[in-house]
Amino acid sequence: MTITNLTKKLTFAEYLNYDNGTDNSYEFVDGELILMNPPIGLHALILFLLHNKLLAEINRLQLPWVILQMVGVRTAFNRARIPDLCIVNREQIQQYLDKSAVLESPPLLSIEIVSESSTIIDYRYKRSEYAAAGIPEYWIIDPESHKVTVLQLIEGFYEEKVYRNKDLIVSPTFPELSLTVEELWNV
Repeated sequence: MTITNLTKKLTFAEYLNYDNGTDNSYEFVDGELILMNPPIGLHALILFLLHNKLLAEINRLQLPWVILQMVGVRTAFNRARIPDLCIVNREQIQQYLDKSAVLESPPLLSIEIVSESSTIIDYRYKRSEYAAAGIPEYWIIDPESHKVTVLQLIEGFYEEKVYRNKDLIVSPTFPELSLTVEELWNV
């Protein structure tokens, strides 16, 4: 991830309207733009698998939820992160149909896939920011360590469970989900 050098720090409103003429995506941290690198192939395949598995559960349970990618989540007054994938109530996205989609209310679930350049950000910064923003569940998928950490927000702090290999990933949001950690690497 690269910080984009601007002559002045942006306000949140300026971030929402920022356009440098490229298709680049940026997270927003304390007035600075953080360039989001495109995912590697493995990450894209993991996202595809997760999307299909979670969508099947949403449809099976007939939930009014949608799966979003490339949508921002405001995590503080002057911060916005872009999870690799998030689950929201359908009505939550309605107000953003014709403007920059940076959610002001927390998604039900945020998922990040760790890359070499995002390890500290995903494990440390996003963990604390997502907790402060009130995101009830946060997954950290770590292909390098071959593990999935599921964090559940309890009384303002995340409690974590780590899953590896043939462990079935247990999700408070999707309690009947049938997905092992190993399946993520065998896409």
